[in-house]
Amino acid sequence: MRRRRAAPRRPPGGRAGLSHLDAAGRVRMVDVGGKPPTLREAAAAGSIRMSAQAYRAVRAGAAAKGDVLAVARVAGIAAAKRTSELIPLCHTLPLDHVGVAIRLLRGRRAIEVEASVRSRWSTGVEMEALVAVAASLLTIYDMVKGIDRGMTIEAVRLLRKSGGRSGPYRRPVNSKAGRP
Repeated sequence: MRRRRAAPRRPPGGRAGLSHLDAAGRVRMVDVGGKPPTLREAAAAGSIRMSAQAYRAVRAGAAAKGDVLAVARVAGIAAAKRTSELIPLCHTLPLDHVGVAIRLLRGRRAIEVEASVRSRWSTGVEMEALVAVAASLLTIYDMVKGIDRGMTIEAVRLLRKSGGRSGPYRRPVNSKAGRP
């Protein structure tokens, strides 16, 4: 007969900054019903490196699957709107704005994606910004993988956020996972 392992002892939710744990250490969705809606904003970024051939195809708009950058931008916006369906403990929230900017980094044969998200709600939008970046980068990979399966997605990170009880955050410029 197998013995069940006891759940790890954890401090009650919030004491150690882990609001997704209840007093018994079990995962839970945070109740934000009592929090007033406030302006929440977040920005995230990431990049994808690729071969010279793949980079030239994207830059020239010559990828077989179509306009890679336009499709990646739309994918990021759509993904941000569906974050709660992908990340189990995220709340569904009304987004006022989702922007996806894409920049070609010629010297690195890379493409950088930056997403910004804004909402007036009771919880932050960091996950929506991160999901937008990840989906955009994965879309680029999908659309160019016929040329280069060795592409590398890297440095997906939160750049800044504002609003909410925890206050503003801005990623230090010289952080290890900084801009490509």
